[in-house]
Amino acid sequence: MGVHNLSTGAGRRTKFGMTLERSAKEILAHVKGDTELPTRRIVLPDKVDVRRIRTMAGMSQAEFARAFCINPRTLQEWEQGRRKPDATTRAYLAVIAKNRAAVLDALAS
Repeated sequence: MGVHNLSTGAGRRTKFGMTLERSAKEILAHVKGDTELPTRRIVLPDKVDVRRIRTMAGMSQAEFARAFCINPRTLQEWEQGRRKPDATTRAYLAVIAKNRAAVLDALAS
């Protein structure tokens, strides 16, 4: 499978087309082992201190649950150690802890 030049009807290559072509060449070089692409390793903690995240936000359980679309009973169970957030929820809570304003902004739009 070859990489084809992308062009407009007038024979001119668009900026987007050239970007796609560069990206395809970069991927092909990586697959062949000619280059190494940057990677990011995500380490998700096994435990998360939900109460600390909430108190750092200065919110009650009800406020935190409402603001971040979390079932209040579930939040209470996490804080009391009766239940543990799953991996996706731990990632969500990590984002809330790191950039609460961005999460609130995203949920408000």
